[in-house]
Amino acid sequence: MSLLHLSFYSSFTLSCLGLAFHRTHLISALLCLESMMLSMYIALSIWPAETQTTSTTLIPILMLTFSACEAGTGLAMLVASTRTHGSDHLHNLNLLQC
Repeated sequence: MSLLHLSFYSSFTLSCLGLAFHRTHLISALLCLESMMLSMYIALSIWPAETQTTSTTLIPILMLTFSACEAGTGLAMLVASTRTHGSDHLHNLNLLQC
């Protein structure tokens, strides 16, 4: 395993661990999700160059598009929950009260 692959795997794993353990605020969960998407985007961007193929060059662009949609939706949820509940703490959000 090269140093490049190790850095991608470790950044993805650390962001998963951050999402699992630091779930007090919605903004920290969104940042962990964005770091996961960023590490996956970089890995998918480097992969066609390593394998010398051109058939998978559209996949990183599609993933970046979905990541931008996810970020916009997450920020809209953050603003909506802050307006209705007064804070972005995840323990204030309950699906049974919606």
